[in-house]
Amino acid sequence: MTAETSTSAETPTSAETPTVPAGARERGPDYVHGYSEDEARRLGDQADTLAELLHAGTAFPAGSRVLEAGCGVGAQTVHLLAASPGVRLTAADLSARSLAQARARVAAQAPAADVVWHHGDLHRLPFPDGSFDHVFLCFVLEHLPDPAAGLAALRRVLRPGGTITVIEGDHGSVFFHPESRAARDTVDHLVRLQARAGGDGRLGRRLHPLLTAAGFDRVTVRPRTVYADDGRPALAEGFTRRTFVPMVEAVRAEALAAGLTTPEAFDRGIAELRRAAEPGGTFHYTFFKAVAVRP
Repeated sequence: MTAETSTSAETPTSAETPTVPAGARERGPDYVHGYSEDEARRLGDQADTLAELLHAGTAFPAGSRVLEAGCGVGAQTVHLLAASPGVRLTAADLSARSLAQARARVAAQAPAADVVWHHGDLHRLPFPDGSFDHVFLCFVLEHLPDPAAGLAALRRVLRPGGTITVIEGDHGSVFFHPESRAARDTVDHLVRLQARAGGDGRLGRRLHPLLTAAGFDRVTVRPRTVYADDGRPALAEGFTRRTFVPMVEAVRAEALAAGLTTPEAFDRGIAELRRAAEPGGTFHYTFFKAVAVRP
């Protein structure tokens, strides 16, 4: 397994092409959102638009050893670092391509940050028991076939008394105006495809039982709701139009290949979903943020 340190003074080139550890593999077609440049931009737009909503209340003391599991392209990493200056962050992901993008993003936006980049499977972390004071993960469990096993693996590397912070969405929480059966069906195609890939697009509602079953204590879950209308044009643009709709639209080819819909029906659903971001439209979505403690 590889773990390279990146600071403003040191930028080892080996982090661009890390060795895949035994037992790990790149997420490929089974990762429902894919690894396109458009998806990387969407993740950045989402993180920037929702930074205050999702990261409010999350700040770790300087010097804390923090693990970000499943850092992806670093969209959340830069906000995590901005809220907790001086932390000693280890950012881990299974995708070498995403990790390289994350490293570049952090170098551009937080060049002085103390970050160790780890390429590997969160189920097989090479760190000793209790290595971290805090663990943070955002939009990761929804993609795991066995999220309880992932949480158990993270619990091992968290010290007793340390905290875990988990943020997940719930596609079942979507509602919008004008109401549209075609749009709702199109969102459901994403949920079904994610389930076929072994994930759960509605995982947010399961955070409390999952964390409790994984052996965490003092589990607290709070909803973080996005609501956009004409009075909130930044959210209508940043979240509805540039984050949620592109996420659904990106599974068009997969939905057609799986026989879930027709080109005409899918495109009609996307067009009607976009109406929620137009004048007179409204859009609602709920994220869930959990904080728990390792006993």
